Amino acid sequence: MNGDEEFFDAVTGFDSDNSSGDFSETNQRVTGVIHVDTSQSNGIGKAGERPPQENGIQKHRTCLPAPMFTRTDFSVWSILKRCIGLELSKITMPIAFNEPLSFLQRITEYMEHVYLVHKASRQPQPLDRMQCIAAFAVSAVASQWERTGKPFNPLLGETYELIREDLGFRFISEQVSHHPPISAFYSEGLHHDFLFHGSIYPKLKFWGKSVEAEPRGTITLELLRHNEAYTWTNPTCCVHNVIIGKLWIEQYGTVEILNHRTGDKCVLHFKPCGLFGKELHKVEGHIQDKNKRKLFIIYGKWTEGLWGIDPVAYESFRKQERRGDPLRKAKLDEGAERADSDVADTVPAAQETVQVIPGSRLLWRINARPSNSAQMYNFTSFTVSLNELQTGMEKILAPTDCRLRPDIRGMEDGNMDLASQEKERLEEKQREARRARAKEEAEWQTRWFHQGRNPYTGTPDWLYAGGYFERDFSGCPDIY
Repeated sequence: MNGDEEFFDAVTGFDSDNSSGDFSETNQRVTGVIHVDTSQSNGIGKAGERPPQENGIQKHRTCLPAPMFTRTDFSVWSILKRCIGLELSKITMPIAFNEPLSFLQRITEYMEHVYLVHKASRQPQPLDRMQCIAAFAVSAVASQWERTGKPFNPLLGETYELIREDLGFRFISEQVSHHPPISAFYSEGLHHDFLFHGSIYPKLKFWGKSVEAEPRGTITLELLRHNEAYTWTNPTCCVHNVIIGKLWIEQYGTVEILNHRTGDKCVLHFKPCGLFGKELHKVEGHIQDKNKRKLFIIYGKWTEGLWGIDPVAYESFRKQERRGDPLRKAKLDEGAERADSDVADTVPAAQETVQVIPGSRLLWRINARPSNSAQMYNFTSFTVSLNELQTGMEKILAPTDCRLRPDIRGMEDGNMDLASQEKERLEEKQREARRARAKEEAEWQTRWFHQGRNPYTGTPDWLYAGGYFERDFSGCPDIY
């Protein structure tokens, strides 16, 4: 890497929601004692004791310190007009288009629906486990709904930790590369029921009226009690009308979740908007065995909920539906996208809710967002708590933790001038550090992750090196 290479706050990916099912452990609270291996330092203490959580949070906040800053006075077109068809990893964006979170915290939103993973671990049958994992994979992108602000691009060496005793997990992430931007994460269940890890490198492009985030990197979930590993990648996310018009988001692409022990696979199709918006937010797919025999049909919306049904019952219902409702054919050229048009992409009208087929099983349903979510960057209740910093927490956290980052803190507090000044200072500090390493011909050393290969796919990955929760932060870099 060239020592003079500039640091830019990239338009980062739009990844994971506040969803959970009202049918089971929706916001499951762990009752009684958390039984963990006390030989590992996790801040929970001995069995039979319930001291405060390691991060010092018992009740999580329900609103941000200041309302969202208006973006109406800013023109993104002046920045993006020369970037059509290019990758956005080196394009500076005004801070007004951010949301007060780091991309590392965005990744943590995968864990909002971790109850589905706990539920999967308790299922005796592989098919039932795959249903839970499929619901977890879909729910992980649900918080992107109406989230049109971009998270802050993490600084090299930046970290984020989260321990939630009530949800039964702990989580650590680190920005392991700056060009290309790569974020690595690792999470484990406090009941030793799962490991969840991966590295994310979203490739972003601007297409005239929209920004597309193509996912890169493998997500791995291990169910330890069953000796099973599942891998998948997220769908592509597209934000429309970044120049003019109302911003709206769609997810599209095929997600394949593979059970590496049984060979079972779940194939999920995130539907693009389609003609007249009829397919917007829809997810359809199935679970098949290693011989490609369909075992279960899955359908729903990633913004609403997910259901499943036996294939025979599904086909029977569709046959009846076709007999009672003649197929309506649409002209292929109607509504064709005009990428070079100055007219905004039409925001699809709200479609009717998912038609639930009789005999279906509810796999997951989204939770309502806070009533004031629109004034909080459309955050979910889980997301609102991610950057909370209570008195004394800075003594426990690593000095590289996102919560200690002054530009994000300034924006969250509503001080946009301070946030912008701090952002510029941090960028210059990172440039200076890069130039110093180049002068000394020194390579950047990651702290908590190392390069390797995914043990199940064999593809390049960043693997957790361990040791974070022992809390020896003496070797952490000074990045803030």
